Amino acid sequence: MHIMIIEDDAKIRAELAKLLNKHGYQTSAYETYYEDILRNKPDLILLDINLPNTNGFKICQKIKQKYSIPIIFVTSRNTDEDELLSIKAGGIDFITKPYNKSILLEKIKRALNNTNPKNYKEITKKGYTLDLHLAILKFQDQEVELTRNEFRILYYFFLNSERIISKDELLEYLWNDKYYLDETILLVNINRVRKKASDIGIKNLLTTIRGQGYKL
Repeated sequence: MHIMIIEDDAKIRAELAKLLNKHGYQTSAYETYYEDILRNKPDLILLDINLPNTNGFKICQKIKQKYSIPIIFVTSRNTDEDELLSIKAGGIDFITKPYNKSILLEKIKRALNNTNPKNYKEITKKGYTLDLHLAILKFQDQEVELTRNEFRILYYFFLNSERIISKDELLEYLWNDKYYLDETILLVNINRVRKKASDIGIKNLLTTIRGQGYKL
């Protein structure tokens, strides 16, 4: 699991990274946030509130607009208002400095377990349910089986249901799969998913957003 640390204090960054590495996590650490760092695709972010030229609340909101990454605030600010603002911004937990190492590690473990789709049997979005074990799409009292490739595509959309996903992003996600050698094969599979969804009464699954991509 990869945990990203966004913290302006170099000593605390190093301390957190050392602690997490010791417990088997991969880490990356930054003084502040810039969008390119999310190319590292972290599984969780530890985020400070007081950062150069911005604050953690704004960063959390910006990240949540595009990504479903769990965020824990780790900060010296400890008022009820700060904790409330962290929840409103999209944070899933809040811990104050100086932090208890055991408590922090347990919060991280819980957050990763609670947000890891591998721990789920099903994911439901917008009234549609994807069975992760049987590769079945369900809607109301109907269901349809998916091929491996159809399932992988739909699974990615379910994980990112709040975002528009471009063709390039889908191709990058599927890059290691030898079945996906070009955009044409990707489009064929998307159309098959749409047809199967329509057969069980789901209208307009994977809507095309012109010039941008697709949305669940």
